[in-house]
Amino acid sequence: MKSIGILGGTFNPPHLGHLMMANEVLHALKLDEIWFMPSYIPPHKTIKEPIEPYHRLQMLKLAIEEHDQFTLQPIEFERKEPSYTYDTMRILTEKYPAYQFHFIIGADMVEYLPKWYEIDELVNLVTFVGVKRPGYTITSPYPIKEVEVPQFDVSSSFIRERVVKKKTIRYFIPAGVKQYIEENQLYESN
Repeated sequence: MKSIGILGGTFNPPHLGHLMMANEVLHALKLDEIWFMPSYIPPHKTIKEPIEPYHRLQMLKLAIEEHDQFTLQPIEFERKEPSYTYDTMRILTEKYPAYQFHFIIGADMVEYLPKWYEIDELVNLVTFVGVKRPGYTITSPYPIKEVEVPQFDVSSSFIRERVVKKKTIRYFIPAGVKQYIEENQLYESN
């Protein structure tokens, strides 16, 4: 049986915090792989910066290309509709019945678990892994494995704001992602 970590998100853009979190969970739980699963249309938030979804997919490919245990899982892109975690995980558990899935979430999302679509069914499909974030505690009525990750306070919105203000984003995102953003003039205007 393979143990797979799943890190979902908009990855708009992917940054070193995403990679560090994935790597720490991979090793702490001795997982076989981490699947990065970008949402095409997230049901819980609006993607404010109007870039083509294709760009987010390409940036994520660049971000994970140097880690042999990181894989892109484009299932939500293939569906091209708002995707709830429950629906996606139902499809993945049917497709990979011998895999054990660990769904990685930040502490900020832990407190929202009771509001997740079909949460009582979802907890039967995945093991939730909570990663600490500044200003949040990991408490939930649902079972959660907790993983300590060094604090790296960066977010995709922080990266986008720096691009708009023409500030450096070096050392916040992988070099290939930085180059892609520059070459495609992404996030330059608000």
